[in-house]
Amino acid sequence: MKLIGIVAASENNVIGVDNKMPWHLPEDLKFFKNTTLGHPVIMGKNTWLSLGGRALPGRKNIIISSSIEAAPEGVCVYPELEAAIAALEQEQQQAFIIGGGKLYAATMDLLDELYITRVHAYIPNGQVFFPEFNQEHWECKELFKQEQDARHPYAFTVQHWLRNK
Repeated sequence: MKLIGIVAASENNVIGVDNKMPWHLPEDLKFFKNTTLGHPVIMGKNTWLSLGGRALPGRKNIIISSSIEAAPEGVCVYPELEAAIAALEQEQQQAFIIGGGKLYAATMDLLDELYITRVHAYIPNGQVFFPEFNQEHWECKELFKQEQDARHPYAFTVQHWLRNK
């Protein structure tokens, strides 16, 4: 099974402030939805809570947590990442890691691909970060750029990283 990370991170790798994304970027949200739709998404407990405890529609939602005991119908909870991956390998060709920081750090060595929306901003009060990774092991292709405008408080670039085999 192919494991793919997808993240929006600032220039200083911030992905969260007060358990929320520090920006609202409609074109990036559209890209996220179109890319992950129809595929399982794996998230940590805080990412789940940041979604308001509601499943992302059109995707199998998987939470990695040892403290969440009940989840809505159709949402799977696993105490460990390994158990979730083992369950998915039987039925899926690919799954997306969607956050948070600890889950990205735990899966960086497992990822086959990575979509990074690089938000061209420095967020000084960041609390959750995307981990640094050795870019020598990856090939990057720029998919598209979005300039700052009335709907987008920051410019951003969407990148697709493929692990070198």
